[in-house]
Amino acid sequence: MIRVLLADDQALVRGAMAALLDMEPDLRVVAEVGRGDEVVAAVREHGVQVALLDVEMPGLDGVAAARELRRAVPGCRVLMVTTFGRAGYLRQAMAAGASGFVVKDTPARQLADAVRRVHEGLRVVDPALAAQSLAYGDSPLTERETDVLRVAVDGGTVADIARELRLSEGTVRNHLSSAIGKTGARTRAEAVRLARDHGWLLT
Repeated sequence: MIRVLLADDQALVRGAMAALLDMEPDLRVVAEVGRGDEVVAAVREHGVQVALLDVEMPGLDGVAAARELRRAVPGCRVLMVTTFGRAGYLRQAMAAGASGFVVKDTPARQLADAVRRVHEGLRVVDPALAAQSLAYGDSPLTERETDVLRVAVDGGTVADIARELRLSEGTVRNHLSSAIGKTGARTRAEAVRLARDHGWLLT
């Protein structure tokens, strides 16, 4: 029996996935959490062998949770299961130690098979996402440009961004201008959208 943890901040999604996986004779969902910072403790408490993590969760995002889990419980495999099929997320998740990455609309039989394969030590990646990842490549943004765009997601003014990041307004404008150029955008809002779509803004 493969012992599975589900980490997703949407209770309905967790419940549906748990019901589907528990129908498999060799899979058992032994723990469910709604926050990324609850993953390691739950894995330890329940002897989890495969953790299914959402990308965007409160506390810690799925990539950061995967990184923590690799350090704390290296024997536990990680499968990212997310709505956000973005190439940048895939690259970050794999770098953090995830063994697989699939989207939430993956058919139940394929999801169960992905859990088994990850448990066996194999890698499982959504093929369309893998192709997209190769096409997009790594993020061209510097760490500070990424920070500025991440704060700009909320639509604040240059002054707001400068205050939050403790930078001068001129420095923020320079980073925004550079990020707009690197993403091929025409506006700050478009640069934010493109960076998010490529998965470059995840922490």
